[in-house]
Amino acid sequence: MQAFDLYAILPELVLLVATCLLLVASVYVPEKVRSTPGEEQDIFHTPRGVGFVYFFSLILLVYLIVAFAGRMADPALVAMNGLFQSDPLSNLLKACSCAAVLVTLVYSKQYLTDRALFRPDFIVLALLALLGQFVLISGANLLTLYLGLELMALPMYALVAMRHNSEKSVEAGIKYFILGALASGFLLYGMSMLYGVTGSLDLIEIFKTVADPRVNHLVMAFGLVFIVSGLAFKMGVVPFHMWVPDVYQGAPTAVTLMIAAAPKLAAFALLFRLLVNTLLPLMGDWQPMLVLLAVLSLVVGNVTAIAQTNVKRMLAYSAIAQMGFVLLGMLSVFDDHAFSASMFYAITYVLTTLGTFGLLMALSRKGYDCETLNGLKGLNKKHPWFAFIGLVMMFSLAGIPPTVGFAAKLGILEALVDAEHTFLAIIAVMASLVGAFYYLRVVKVMYFDEPEHEITVSGSGFAKGLLSLNSILVLAIGIVPAGLMSLCLDAMRRTLLGS
Repeated sequence: MQAFDLYAILPELVLLVATCLLLVASVYVPEKVRSTPGEEQDIFHTPRGVGFVYFFSLILLVYLIVAFAGRMADPALVAMNGLFQSDPLSNLLKACSCAAVLVTLVYSKQYLTDRALFRPDFIVLALLALLGQFVLISGANLLTLYLGLELMALPMYALVAMRHNSEKSVEAGIKYFILGALASGFLLYGMSMLYGVTGSLDLIEIFKTVADPRVNHLVMAFGLVFIVSGLAFKMGVVPFHMWVPDVYQGAPTAVTLMIAAAPKLAAFALLFRLLVNTLLPLMGDWQPMLVLLAVLSLVVGNVTAIAQTNVKRMLAYSAIAQMGFVLLGMLSVFDDHAFSASMFYAITYVLTTLGTFGLLMALSRKGYDCETLNGLKGLNKKHPWFAFIGLVMMFSLAGIPPTVGFAAKLGILEALVDAEHTFLAIIAVMASLVGAFYYLRVVKVMYFDEPEHEITVSGSGFAKGLLSLNSILVLAIGIVPAGLMSLCLDAMRRTLLGS
């Protein structure tokens, strides 16, 4: 192993070693609880050491954010004998993934504590899933990509089913596992066909080989179909979306947020690595597939969401439609503006999703989950600031100015028009108008309906402050999006030049 190899994978090594040490330390560190005012006593039963693991996990995530942000100016490099690549795009996405997991842990603490789910295994599984996202984002080889995908997925399966006394949670975990395994099989089969035709697992070598007109195009086309199908499963787009609503609804809200936020960035990276970095010469084959997936996702996701009264299920169909927008940004090949617009959309969608599910957890309490529209009725009369946070998040998801969702959708539409996909831009606008109905319905419920039960806001002052900051960022970046857009464009350009 060379020195630059160690430098390239150092944050991943730190995360792996720290996660293993935290898991072991949780067994030996007693948890302190306050039994009576002014008195603390140690307990030596499960969960043990969860406060210790939680505190040091937050410190670890802050370190990783700083480490990856500091690497943004570094040139692209390929390490570990072509298995791992570190470039501006991967560093930006990893920093955003760390921030998403950190915010998720802060939002989730009180929610999980009230349901006896705030345990070291939850935090350790979340960190292991984050490690899988790191490997996936930086994969420079088909084996590395698949390893990262499975390392990300396996902890997620366990997290979804961690509420053992809930039939919905266990059922969602089983569905997620079975359909996730099917998607992995599709992806692995497509990768094996690529290897059979090109004789290589390295993404750069595959790119060079598929550009050769002498390769067997029929086998390549079959492999491409399996790869795009596997990607569609992992992104949860139509017609491979059947697991998304059930998993979103059945999992605890904290786990739903863990699935809905950071993994979306890893899915974008996988899409970019395979289709743009590797299979760009076959764009005539995969572009029509993405068009079909994107249009179906926009239409089915937005139309089906109208009929939902469960907010988490509604947000699941919303996520399907939002991923359709991400796919639209990948249609303008040889256009770094379009790719950066797609990445900007993914990052800002994650930011909005964090605030949306953070609000649902803040409005939940012991013995009650805020998951339906009835639970949001009259929120403005009881807690006007949190109603305003909900309004900002819904406006952003709908793409209404001045929120960041408007800037993200506008960037995708501009890329489509520039690439002369005007018809697709019109479909996207019409689908967004349909989506605005169910987003504004949530706002109407919060502001104009009478409350049907007691509404309380739970969580620490730090969590509430972070949720407020989250909503302010959604507004601020929407008003002044140039900074983040420039960061995404610069990262995309330098990555494409480096590759």
